[in-house]
Amino acid sequence: MKQKSIKEISNEINQYLTHDDINNSIYLEDVRKGVQLAINKRRKYIYKQEKLLTQYEEMNKFENQILNSNHNALICGIDEVGRGPLAGPVVASAVILEPNHNYIGITDSKALSQSKRSFYETEIYKRCLAVGIGVATVEEIDELNIYQATKLAMQRAIDELSVKPDHLLIDAMELNNNIPQTSIIKGDANSVSIAAASVIAKEYRDKLMNDYHDEYPGYDFDNNKGYGTKAHLEGIEKLGITPIHRKTFEPIKSKVKYSSNNF
Repeated sequence: MKQKSIKEISNEINQYLTHDDINNSIYLEDVRKGVQLAINKRRKYIYKQEKLLTQYEEMNKFENQILNSNHNALICGIDEVGRGPLAGPVVASAVILEPNHNYIGITDSKALSQSKRSFYETEIYKRCLAVGIGVATVEEIDELNIYQATKLAMQRAIDELSVKPDHLLIDAMELNNNIPQTSIIKGDANSVSIAAASVIAKEYRDKLMNDYHDEYPGYDFDNNKGYGTKAHLEGIEKLGITPIHRKTFEPIKSKVKYSSNNF
């Protein structure tokens, strides 16, 4: 009988789903280096998947506490992006995930690659019960301050939902709206609902800043998303400020004041 090739065996090994599958494999005694490498690679993969599953279960602890009291509760995760940049709006998202959701590997959007964020964004929109987006403009940020503007964006995101949530899980914020809520420090890394909202909000705002890059070239908005990078600051020095710059944020605030004093 012809011996199977390393490629054929590797394809079989890649179908293993548990450590028992590996431990009971007939290929453990195959001395060929390629086979042993395939076994070790698959073993590492299974360990990684188990770790991600454990992490996902941990990220559901706040949701599960609520569901233990109300099995049909509509739980809404809320997060924002864009509090720190010098330019662009602050964007919030409210997401009600579907029952028995499975977004293993999701976490704080800043810790995910763009391709991963795009993948989760597509899956969330495809499967979730509801998504709302809320935006607070640069003018509102300057008028209200960034903290109050963030709360405004979050409430707008909730108001955009097609169904009313029973409980809010919010990333380090409290809203005055009479809906039961839990504020969670580093919520985007500790709650799957908030992590989902984090992904949706970041993808939405990143696309806005890409559009602003086309409208206001010279500030590198497609890369810095409005944050005060070297290229962005050099753009301000060379070209001045744009309508999407936050006039209450330094160094823009000083430039606006200086310009006013010269009129």
